[in-house]
Amino acid sequence: MPSESEPRMLYTAPQQDKEGSETLEGSNFAKDSNLSSHPHEFPEGGLAAWMTTFGAFLVQLCGFGYTNSFGVYQDFYTQHYLTNETSSAISWIGSLNTFLVTAVGLISGSLYDRGYFYHLVIAGSLLQSFSLFMLSLSKPDQYYQIFLAQGVGMGIALGLVYVPSLAVVSHYFRRRRTLAMTFVASGSSLGAVIHPIMLNNLLNGRLGFGNGVRASAGFVSVLLLIACLCMRTRLDPPMTSVNYIVAAKKCIRDVPFIFAIAGGFFFQTGLYYPLFFIQLDSIRHGLSVTFSFYSLVILNVSNCVARVMSGFIAAFTGVPNLIIVATISGGVLILGMIGLNSLASVVVLGVMYGYCAGLYIAMVGPLVATLTPDLSELGARMSICFFIGGFGGLIGTPISGALLTSNYTWWIPAVFSWVASMTGGVMYMIMRFIFVRRQINQGKA
Repeated sequence: MPSESEPRMLYTAPQQDKEGSETLEGSNFAKDSNLSSHPHEFPEGGLAAWMTTFGAFLVQLCGFGYTNSFGVYQDFYTQHYLTNETSSAISWIGSLNTFLVTAVGLISGSLYDRGYFYHLVIAGSLLQSFSLFMLSLSKPDQYYQIFLAQGVGMGIALGLVYVPSLAVVSHYFRRRRTLAMTFVASGSSLGAVIHPIMLNNLLNGRLGFGNGVRASAGFVSVLLLIACLCMRTRLDPPMTSVNYIVAAKKCIRDVPFIFAIAGGFFFQTGLYYPLFFIQLDSIRHGLSVTFSFYSLVILNVSNCVARVMSGFIAAFTGVPNLIIVATISGGVLILGMIGLNSLASVVVLGVMYGYCAGLYIAMVGPLVATLTPDLSELGARMSICFFIGGFGGLIGTPISGALLTSNYTWWIPAVFSWVASMTGGVMYMIMRFIFVRRQINQGKA
């Protein structure tokens, strides 16, 4: 939830902290419209700033970067390790992991606001490492062991570190915050490229599941240790935190925001279908196993490129317009999964869908900021939006897996995910129409 990255501080007078950098003290940052007139308050760089940014980058690489690689596990569990379970049951592991990142983020965001940054990142990193090593001890066809370690344990761990690792970057940047946040966000995309390559070669190679997962756990643990050593806070926690209940009541009366939440829920219901199933789909259609192992990598490389480019594109199109194009195009490409039966189709669908998905993910945060009239509520609105949208990701792939059945009837889950995604796109179109009309009525357009 990138919204939590806003440091809610009001300028009073610069003071020197323990490291010699200037801090901000006072009440709510978002209510001070003149904060940008004091750029010297933020270092806008320096060793501590970029070390913290690099640490946050590593957290994202090991966090959502690992979660977005679940398609490798989906394929391996289905064909080798959980052969007694349905595709739907296996999908619950990955979808619960993804959901808990946003659900636990509601708690970790609040604790971060109260000054518990180090407690959260250390506890989350230890729990992620522990969960991965426990996953390596899971036995074949022992579903509950894998579900607890990978679905529950890792989901909670990633939820603890996700918000704080994004938020701490804003302690050091204001003018260059977009650059820093783009770099951090690219960590998850790079991780979604590195981890599938590594996992496919480990799990399907000489090491096998147990030793392969342990090797992956060791790699992740080292990166998380480096991240914890790099990241440092600079600003004191705010005097008062936003009341999420009050913010939620305001959201109910904000019609464009309600449609944005609905759009996120429906689109995320279909969003993860290609991410979870493209590798399995490729293999079941008789494509080269070696090539199929890289199908998810192709998708995630395109996803990474889209995230980096999204800010430049949005500057010309506007955030609402770009998110509409991304969701509608993504829905059409999901339907195109029905025709996946050749190497060329995998490459084309992977590149195009990965790009649309990357644009969508990159624009969700800016969209909520655009729809938020009072920026002091931005963090709360982000948390609410991501939490509700997360339910779509929670139920989407298990439903797709159930519709797939053991006969691998690929067109049924593709149609379901297409309908859900297109419904989300329509919700965003209605949101834009109401929002623009409201802006015109208020004389702001």
